[in-house]
Amino acid sequence: MVRFSNVSKRYGGGHLAVASLDLDIDRGAVTVFVGPSGCGKTTSLRMINRMVEPDTGTVLVDGTDVSRRPAAALRRTMGYVMQSGGLLPHRTVLDNIATVPRLNGVPKAQARRRAQELLDVVGLDQELGRRYPAQLSGGQQQRVGVARALAADPPILLMDEPFSAVDPVVRAELQQELLRLQRQLAKTIVFVTHDIDEAMVLGDKVAVFASGGRLAQYAPPAEILRAPVDDFVAAFVGRDRGFRALGFESADGLQLEPAVTVRAGEPAGGAGWRLLVDDDGRPAGWLPPGARDRRGMVTGGSLFVLGSSLRLALDSALSSPSGKGVAVDAAGTVAGLVDAEAVLRLIDAGRTG
Repeated sequence: MVRFSNVSKRYGGGHLAVASLDLDIDRGAVTVFVGPSGCGKTTSLRMINRMVEPDTGTVLVDGTDVSRRPAAALRRTMGYVMQSGGLLPHRTVLDNIATVPRLNGVPKAQARRRAQELLDVVGLDQELGRRYPAQLSGGQQQRVGVARALAADPPILLMDEPFSAVDPVVRAELQQELLRLQRQLAKTIVFVTHDIDEAMVLGDKVAVFASGGRLAQYAPPAEILRAPVDDFVAAFVGRDRGFRALGFESADGLQLEPAVTVRAGEPAGGAGWRLLVDDDGRPAGWLPPGARDRRGMVTGGSLFVLGSSLRLALDSALSSPSGKGVAVDAAGTVAGLVDAEAVLRLIDAGRTG
């Protein structure tokens, strides 16, 4: 879909921003460019739509050199989302979203109908369409930015650190929203971030750039975590890369322990920890030894959903006040308990098997 062939770029003073980049971006996948500041990731992204011109080499889209197309026309075939949202402050949300279709000659009424459809796609209320950007939260503005990028139904979506200006909770929500949209729309997405955790969450493949514009490693997230190619990648990914890598390993085969459960209103006597559940068998909290009713209930800890990763299984056990994680099925019903030692044994078995 997108190919960089021996692409280099220097800025004033001879600073090498991108060094002999060879890279193929898969159609319909999320490719993340990640690395420290000044490593060339944003420059590489902007060479796809000719916001930056390479000094040497070629950038191909569907086999065509992008330099052979007028820059303005090329950009209207690609969605672009930037860090600040880049919304026009004097236009309503609907008119912001309709910008590219209008530039492409789509009648105003038709472009606005498309914009209204996209409000639902990106999870915004229809009533927000009449507001102006200053009347929206940061997370809402970024959703509008994504909707505007999708308005002309482009095959390629370029995203330059789009979530870095919002708080961590909203950022996590936007990441999951992007993954939902990708499952629905299957765009070719090129996403720039400096956050390795964000790269691991979003990327089908991750391109790790090093200082000097060098592409250090290009691989699926699990491979980068498991086998960084050099000291730079290992240091950038972090010392806890082994724990992160568990997020890509299935917990199938994990043996659960039976849970001692108590429903509200039932006798709660017992020497050990008991799990308080509602009438549908969903966990409500833990009753510590000696607690006789829900007034002594302790909450906290994450849940492990059957079929998810070893990382989530270990998270549930380590974060639980009882020392045992709570495993639930797809309906949220308690399926058993997770012991951290059992998770570690399964990890060891996978490494030695």
